Amino acid sequence: MFKELDPLLHSQLRLAVMSILLSVDEADFVYLKEKTEATAGNLSVQIDKLNSAGYIFVEKDFVGRKPHTSCRITPVGRKAFEEYIEALKSYISNQ
Repeated sequence: MFKELDPLLHSQLRLAVMSILLSVDEADFVYLKEKTEATAGNLSVQIDKLNSAGYIFVEKDFVGRKPHTSCRITPVGRKAFEEYIEALKSYISNQ
């Protein structure tokens, strides 16, 4: 039987954000935008969804007069990502 895939992580952009955050301690919005090649609006919406789910922690402040947003993966997000990968493996190995 196939394991259920987390619908929150099954989005290409959200999966990309989570993958990036797994490999760094923290990433700012500009870095995530460059790496994912997403529009600012779409990235912002997807970050909000991940934040609402508790998968990432978002910190917003100002550097000078410019807004600055940084993101970190949470333990809940790390576990969800690992479970997602295990579920994908079950699809691959279930031939």
